[in-house]
Amino acid sequence: MPRLLSINSYHYRRGGSDVVYLDHAALLEELGWDNAFYAMHHPQNQPSPWSRFFIDELEFDHRYPPWRKLAMAGKVVWSFEAQRRLRALLAEYPADIAHLHCIYHHHSPAILPTLQEAGVPAVLTAHDLKIACPAYKMLNDGGVCERCREGSVLNVLRHRCVRGSLAASAVVAAESALHRRLDTWRRHLAKVVSPSRFFIEKFVEWGWPRERFAYIPNWVDAARFEPQAAPGDYFLYFGRLAPEKGVATLLRAARDAGVALKIAGTGPLQGELQALHAGLGGDAEFLGFRRGAELHALVRGARAVVLPSQWYENAPMSVLESMALAKPVIGARIGGIPELIVEGETGWTFESGSVAQLAERLRSVAGLGTAALERIGRAARAHVEREFHRQRYADAMLDLYASLGVRA
Repeated sequence: MPRLLSINSYHYRRGGSDVVYLDHAALLEELGWDNAFYAMHHPQNQPSPWSRFFIDELEFDHRYPPWRKLAMAGKVVWSFEAQRRLRALLAEYPADIAHLHCIYHHHSPAILPTLQEAGVPAVLTAHDLKIACPAYKMLNDGGVCERCREGSVLNVLRHRCVRGSLAASAVVAAESALHRRLDTWRRHLAKVVSPSRFFIEKFVEWGWPRERFAYIPNWVDAARFEPQAAPGDYFLYFGRLAPEKGVATLLRAARDAGVALKIAGTGPLQGELQALHAGLGGDAEFLGFRRGAELHALVRGARAVVLPSQWYENAPMSVLESMALAKPVIGARIGGIPELIVEGETGWTFESGSVAQLAERLRSVAGLGTAALERIGRAARAHVEREFHRQRYADAMLDLYASLGVRA
């Protein structure tokens, strides 16, 4: 029985990358693989027999004494703790292959040479742009940014690319400078999986060799999603309320289009967005964080789901899950989002950041008849079932593992 070690910062369904981490491991287990996990301690973690090896919790939003913050900064750059605990885990569980998801800034890239020393090939799913961009989003307060492609990682510090914080940006700049000098990512990763073609092209632009990548799109188990093609009378956004998500653009566009909007989610911009809505007027409702059956009911009741992103999104699970529920998606034309939408058949796209284009799209969809929207909703569901299904993902991943000498 082949042994898979799945590595991620969080061991619960915190965001899209964490969902992929857990679902990937569950799928491989169904296919006959043995599984172990390596993550970070966290109060919301799912129980795991491997948690005794997990690294200590490290959350930058928490208030810590200065000495603790200094120790945390050191771990971001190079975590000896993560190396030590990983060696202990591998001594008990000699993995055949390790699949990494989001490991920074908790495990740190220091675990990559540790895996290589143990003879364990490391595969990384690129959920974001960290292996190119020090701040992992190619985004700062000025919008999309690629200054570090040709310039110094000190751009991260100069433009305060990490949470607008000088201190956090300085730590990440130091981490990136070290691992660029050591070439840690390229030297120690056997393969990088990208769920979008856009990300592969972006990494190649930043100097990565194309042959290091495998395009394997995300998947959803459509059977777990009860579809409802009949359209509701509101548009829905669900996700984080953060600057890169474009929710301010959506609020303005919905007001201009005169349509009802529901927003499900929380995040650092919540207060600012609620104040913006109060000043704009319009018909928008903030629902707070929703998940599971409650979120699915909101999606089923919508006319369409809107993803107004203003950064290089990868391959958002929210698009696939909405389509699995038979809802068309209106997505910004940026990053990997357009790859998931068949224009006019399963949804629509608009120029990212354009209030006018999004308002026009909202007005157009609001004016579509029930029969037309039901047809598009059913087509969206069929698209997910045909292109983003379990077997396609499993076959591609097993082929990738086999190319690295690990077979079921």
